[in-house]
Amino acid sequence: MADRLSPTSYVVLGTIALRGPSTSYDLKRAVGRSIGYFWHFPHAQLYSEPQRLVDLGLLEAETEEGGRRRRTFRLTDPGREELRAWLAEPTPEHFQMRDIAELKLFFNEVGEPGDVERLAREQVAAHRERIAVYEDMQKRYASLDAVAKRMITLRLGLEMEHAALRFWSSLLEETDRA
Repeated sequence: MADRLSPTSYVVLGTIALRGPSTSYDLKRAVGRSIGYFWHFPHAQLYSEPQRLVDLGLLEAETEEGGRRRRTFRLTDPGREELRAWLAEPTPEHFQMRDIAELKLFFNEVGEPGDVERLAREQVAAHRERIAVYEDMQKRYASLDAVAKRMITLRLGLEMEHAALRFWSSLLEETDRA
């Protein structure tokens, strides 16, 4: 079955496994406060993917009788088994980064003088801001046992932000000397 599932499928399965029964809106909010910091995808998929997973027997859905008739999705035993099998699989893919700033930097010789310096200044500010957000999250959640295992991804995110900040700061210093 794994060949029919996408990374978004596993985002849905994993998020429901962690938080319990969820509507698509619940999934969107949870992803926005967690996975969304490092795994970007169209959040509209969180409204279509759960039904596909229901059709595959990996989730079950219950619709409210009245009101807005929201659908709440629950993980089935086969869904939990599929998620666990995926977690246990080797991950040979190389780290992927899709960074618009890096793309602009690649094409910098086509641009105007000063573009690289301006880009570097923007990136230094952006990475400092993201580091502050991550450090605040670390302070708020570090002592909560319920999320302790997930804090490892925050640690990785901080390391990556610090590395990016070092790079852009160094590039900014080079452009200031030029």
